[in-house]
Amino acid sequence: MKTIAVVGATGYLGAFICQSLREQGYEVRCLARSEKKLIDAGIASESIQVVDFTSPSSLEGQLVDIDCVISCLGITRQKDGLSYMDVDYQCNANVLDEAVRAGVKKFIYVSVFRGELLRDIDLCNAKEHFVDYLKQSGLAHCVVRPTGFFSDMQEFLDMARKGRVYLFGDGSKKLNPIHGKDLANAIVDSINRDEAVMEVGGPQIFSHKEISELAFDSLGINHKTALIPDCFRRLVLWAGKRFLSESTFGPVEFFLTVMAHDMVAPNHGHRTLADYFEQLNIKSAEINL
Repeated sequence: MKTIAVVGATGYLGAFICQSLREQGYEVRCLARSEKKLIDAGIASESIQVVDFTSPSSLEGQLVDIDCVISCLGITRQKDGLSYMDVDYQCNANVLDEAVRAGVKKFIYVSVFRGELLRDIDLCNAKEHFVDYLKQSGLAHCVVRPTGFFSDMQEFLDMARKGRVYLFGDGSKKLNPIHGKDLANAIVDSINRDEAVMEVGGPQIFSHKEISELAFDSLGINHKTALIPDCFRRLVLWAGKRFLSESTFGPVEFFLTVMAHDMVAPNHGHRTLADYFEQLNIKSAEINL
């Protein structure tokens, strides 16, 4: 039986990866800054190692007898004084260095679809710096490149609840987002495969406008989608780069830049965005009771 270390286990994707590993019979070791979320998720305390990823000494000995490391360690919003380069690059580099010392056989890293073409974005630049470092390590590896999560699509539903969805351009850019559990299953399947890169999307392709319509349909209300000329998106990026703090602008830069590209990758999984929106609506109704 293989023992797999999950780095970034308390995050949205990390929790699903831990679940998929346990379902497929792997021994799991979860490395995280805090154990509370993992214990709440049903992870046994003996499977949890609390570490400080910014400190190489904190990682010493934590990957002994590990066959494969899966890292989804990263930040969307820069906080606690840590930048994308501090976390998405350096923290992952610290883990990789320890993996090499410990004799780990394989390292799986979750980056971003088309990230290698989006290095002018700070978040992608940090991730791709680590991808470069991983490739040079000599370790067997797989770089996973998902198109986007269903959880990211919640923004469409939130806008629809307020009565109108705002889109840049004509709303025709396409993507096939994926549920975290389907992505986790694909990542776990890659443990025993040889590909160095795995691009992953969900089972259905949508335009941004179609996701807007799906959100309204899930709420049972009329479609009201406002199309904003793309020049305004570019203006926000220009102004944000100059007038917003790096920590504030980072996620804005990422999402506004990605919105201008088609993000369609090979399809995986079976969970649908319509069902995901329905589940969110049920939870919202329960909270409001």
